[in-house]
Amino acid sequence: MIDVAQARSDTPGSKRRVHFNNAGAALLTNSVLGAQHAYLDLEASLGGYEAVDQEQAALDRPYTALAAMLNCEPDEIAIMTSATTAWQQVFFGLPLAKGDRILTSQAEYGSNYLAYIQAMRRHQVEVEVIPEDDSGDIDIPALESLIQRGPSRPVLIAITHVPTSSGRVYTAEAVGRVARREGITFLLDACQSAGQMPLDVQALGCDYLTGTGRKYLRGPRGSGFLFASRKAMAKHEPATLDIHGATWTGKQDYELDPTAKRYEVYEMSMSAKVGLGVAVEYALGLGMTNMCERIHGLAALMRRKLLEQPGITIHDKGRRLCGIVSFTLGDHKPADVKTALAAEGINISVSAAPSTRLDFEARGLQAVARASVHYYNTEEEVDKLVAAIQTLSGHPGSTNGAAVT
Repeated sequence: MIDVAQARSDTPGSKRRVHFNNAGAALLTNSVLGAQHAYLDLEASLGGYEAVDQEQAALDRPYTALAAMLNCEPDEIAIMTSATTAWQQVFFGLPLAKGDRILTSQAEYGSNYLAYIQAMRRHQVEVEVIPEDDSGDIDIPALESLIQRGPSRPVLIAITHVPTSSGRVYTAEAVGRVARREGITFLLDACQSAGQMPLDVQALGCDYLTGTGRKYLRGPRGSGFLFASRKAMAKHEPATLDIHGATWTGKQDYELDPTAKRYEVYEMSMSAKVGLGVAVEYALGLGMTNMCERIHGLAALMRRKLLEQPGITIHDKGRRLCGIVSFTLGDHKPADVKTALAAEGINISVSAAPSTRLDFEARGLQAVARASVHYYNTEEEVDKLVAAIQTLSGHPGSTNGAAVT
């Protein structure tokens, strides 16, 4: 069980706002803030390079903590400046050629799809979208059919585990089983799932997994990570190299770092790296299953209470739903809903079509309001959000008329 009172005591921001924008950036703990401040003070007093020498143990913490979280080895972890940077280091490092086939999800994140468009223009690759089943999950038989019926075998399956715009969770394990059986590289974007549900890369069957520190892991902005399996590292190089990830051994030769650090670059915020290690260890101390149950339970409560309100449409559809709740309120623009709630001390976000265009166009959406809960949120905060929605809708106290898409 999560000790919510203790979690809120550890979270100074929870005393000032109702924070339902955890899928954007969750509130930091005192321990993460303290670790970052202490490291910055050390840099100021000793010097940047000297602080690295003195605090090597703290800088090693995110590798061991993330390895424990993902069920892999520390040498399969790279610490990056963001999930997108990690994803691009993998994708643009693939030796793509004309006619290569890439299979992706309808809910693919915008930054990832922009990279596909670049690859289509640069290398004339083909990008195909895996159909969804009636529940909104990946259609596994359709995936298997796509693999078999094309002019060539796909070189990559790349999906987003949890969309940026809704609470749907794709069954990534089933995709991983197909990819592994067919010998196809599998890249999983776990930006929204890392920290709000257990992740086991062995069970997921992914060759690569990318994530961020700032969302459900409650780490610093400017921190991200990459899991790269040893098997995958033996096949593919990173998109770019510097003298941190490789050694220049001759005028025309280099040797890659034998670990996933080959994907890293020399320069990043060392205080963010230290803070990420502290954040992941904090999460491990609470227990990933405990966090998952609390987060998903609160989100289910929020959906149920919002559904009682006139004019509300919930846009979360899937066999499994998580801590992200997407909704619209009648004719109110989602941006106006966000602004009105901010005036009441409640943080939410807005997801718009450019972040996940394939999904939104298929569902006839332009934008949705996005409320994302964390384990330190309370049932009373959910009630405060619902009351504010009631006031905004002009129907305070009403409990009917909502819809689900």
